[in-house]
Amino acid sequence: MKSDPNLKWAILVTGWGRNAKDTLKAFVHQKLKQSTIAVVIYESEPCGAKDYAEKHGIETLQMLRRDFSDRTAYQKQLIHEINARAIDYVFMLNFKYIIRDHMLKAFPNRIINIHPSLFPSFLATKTAIQDALDYGVKITGVTTHIIDDKIDEGTILCQRAIKVAEDDTFDTLYPKFAKQGKKIILETIAAIEARHTNQQA
Repeated sequence: MKSDPNLKWAILVTGWGRNAKDTLKAFVHQKLKQSTIAVVIYESEPCGAKDYAEKHGIETLQMLRRDFSDRTAYQKQLIHEINARAIDYVFMLNFKYIIRDHMLKAFPNRIINIHPSLFPSFLATKTAIQDALDYGVKITGVTTHIIDDKIDEGTILCQRAIKVAEDDTFDTLYPKFAKQGKKIILETIAAIEARHTNQQA
């Protein structure tokens, strides 16, 4: 039985980590009711999420994809590091690599992603925000989901709609995504917490 009743999370980030840093701030300010962020696994530097985590005593671990012979070797090491810390859930926040089958099997229904569209629109793309603008949609949004073996699919957890104004450009639309992304991540963690509370009841 776990001595710590809180769910333990690992955050995976390959970029600067705006969403990851916002999530860490929420944790530091005690906005996560039953969750602990145990480690931030990052790749690029500078990384704002890594800097914030270290400032507040949260473990960080740098893993560079180029240090491994292939993606399988890289993700096997990820599995090892996550298991070594007894992590309950993994949140991919600006993590650019596709999770492979062996990692999905190691953490079934426990790897969560955030995607800048309303599923099932604009999937399997790294340019979903611009794609929505180019397509001329009036409503786009953000989705969090449990990943499976298909790219940008799996079980939807939370969604938030974002209105696209007639004069919106990428530069004016992106801040709306940042604002809603911050909110939906906390909603998603709360939803996972509630699921575990119900399972234990």
